[in-house]
Amino acid sequence: MVNLASKVEALLFAEGGSLSRKRISSALGCNDKELAEALGVLGARLTGGITLVTTDTEASLVIAAVASDAVQKAFEKELGREIGDAGLEVLAIVLYRGPSTRAKIDYIRGVNTSSTLRNLLARGLVERIANPEDAREYLYRPTVEVLAHLGVTDTGKLPDHATIAAELSAFEAKSDPFDGTRDT
Repeated sequence: MVNLASKVEALLFAEGGSLSRKRISSALGCNDKELAEALGVLGARLTGGITLVTTDTEASLVIAAVASDAVQKAFEKELGREIGDAGLEVLAIVLYRGPSTRAKIDYIRGVNTSSTLRNLLARGLVERIANPEDAREYLYRPTVEVLAHLGVTDTGKLPDHATIAAELSAFEAKSDPFDGTRDT
């Protein structure tokens, strides 16, 4: 049961949010009773800064009450700063290109954008959704709040949207490493 609890923990950690019990059971090949026992073992084992929250239908790893003040202060410190040029570039890519994977964003910018995306997510400027084409990765898209802040009802109404979107598409088409047809 400890082994199953460790697998549940890893799956919840990798998801970064709540998962349905049905999805956990399916992914780990266990039944409801085994999952309930594994969740019990995991919940008892997590006594530090992370805790397990469960409902009848979902489970999630969350920050424990003993650590929440420290995490909140760290986020406030981070969120107190401006998003900077990197944040603006990533936000522009997501706004003008549309929902994008981290790999596509990294490729367009030419650098790793993990921390920048994490910052934009924490600020509520982008959201992470499942990629319908590849369950192993996520898509990042602008939130309704960022569109409202910019005063547009959809990204197509952004200034010079057609021109910038076309330039991004041309750049990707010319040298897309994700396209198996590119000459090397």
